[in-house]
Amino acid sequence: MNKVASELLKIKAVFLNTDKLFTWASGIKSPIYTDNRLIISYPKIRDFIELSLARLISKHYPSVKAIVGTATAGIPHAAYVSQILNKPMAYVRSKTKDHGRAKAIEGEIKRNTPVVVIEDLLSTGNSCLEVVNILRTNKIKVLGVASIFTYQMKKCISNFKKAKCEYISLCTLDELLIEAVQQKYINSKQAQEILKFRNSL
Repeated sequence: MNKVASELLKIKAVFLNTDKLFTWASGIKSPIYTDNRLIISYPKIRDFIELSLARLISKHYPSVKAIVGTATAGIPHAAYVSQILNKPMAYVRSKTKDHGRAKAIEGEIKRNTPVVVIEDLLSTGNSCLEVVNILRTNKIKVLGVASIFTYQMKKCISNFKKAKCEYISLCTLDELLIEAVQQKYINSKQAQEILKFRNSL
């Protein structure tokens, strides 16, 4: 059993419906919708997921010196994980400030500092890689990206490869669908339909 997948399904952070499709911000009609912002409202599940994320980062990136969140969904998770790991934390704005010092990065990270970027969800990876690019432009060393959940889209895999950036996730769509079928949330046929949708992007 993938406990992360189980917990995401339990709090309905992930919705699966092959009959009534969800509309993503991009306009894509999808049989799956993910809202990992819900995690922060469930203390026990939140603590489990943040601790799991911290352990995953420690295992894959032992040289990490700071944690960076993506605005806005990655910020609370970065805050919790940085607290667990006792590391400095910062976040990258979705838009550079148009006043004051016109900063894109909030918090203090010195040049050449090895950081891990935290994202709640990876679909195409485009918005997260924009954050990676901003950090690299500011001479900050990005070890990789850590996410709670990823759809494992071909476009995401390709985008990260082009950017020469690693990424790791606590849970993939494949793992979540196995759990969803076992819990009778959906049946095997519906799981295949969702995978077919994912593979088409």
